[in-house]
Amino acid sequence: MRFIAGIWRLAIAALCIMGTSEAWTIPNRWVYFTFQTGALIAFVMLWAGAASLVHGEQPPAWLKGMATTYAIVVALVAFFMMPPDDPRYVPQILGIMTNTMLHRIVPVMVVIDFLVFDVHRRYKPTYPLLWLIYPPLYLVFVLARAWWWPHGVGPGVGGSPYPYAFLDLPSIGWVNFGVACLKIVAAFLVVGALVCIIDRAMPARAPAGGKTA
Repeated sequence: MRFIAGIWRLAIAALCIMGTSEAWTIPNRWVYFTFQTGALIAFVMLWAGAASLVHGEQPPAWLKGMATTYAIVVALVAFFMMPPDDPRYVPQILGIMTNTMLHRIVPVMVVIDFLVFDVHRRYKPTYPLLWLIYPPLYLVFVLARAWWWPHGVGPGVGGSPYPYAFLDLPSIGWVNFGVACLKIVAAFLVVGALVCIIDRAMPARAPAGGKTA
C-alpha cells in the first residue's frame, strides 16, 4: 500500500503541475488563488509521494492539512461562487480543462488521500487558525496589486487586475466585496475545523497505509 500511496500522490502532483501550466508562461495568472493552491499541493504531494516510496519523512502535519483544506475550499468556491468554465477559453491537457483538474479532480483526489493514506490524530486544534493566516493576506495582495497596477495587467477581462468577479471591487462595491471576503474566510475556518475533527475522529493508523503512508 505504501507504493500505491506514493503513486497516488505523485499523480496528484502531476495534475497540479499540468493544471498550473498556463501560469508558468503567463505570470499574471499567479494572482489566482487556484494556481497558488495548485503549486502548494504539487509541492506537498511531490514530497509526500517520494517519502512514501522511499520510507522518507512525510511533510509536517500542519502543511499536509493546509494543502487539504485549501484544496477543498478551492473546489467549494469554484462550485458556489464562480461561473461554469468555458472550454473555448480554458486550456486543455489530455482532453481535460486545466480548471477542471484544479477545481474538481485534484480536490477529490486530495480528500481521498487524506482519508485513506494519511496517518491521523496528528492535527492540533489550533491548526484551523494557522491555516487562516494566508487567505486574508491573499485578499490584501489582490487589493494592493489592483491599486498599484489598475489597468492592463490582467488577468481579468479587458485587463482588469481583479482575478475573480466576486472580488472586482470597482464593479461590486465595498459592501459586496466585504461580504465575499467574509464568506471566503468563513469557508476556510469551517473546512479547516472539519478537517481537524475528521482527523481526530479516525484511527491513528492510515486505513490503507499503516504507520508509514
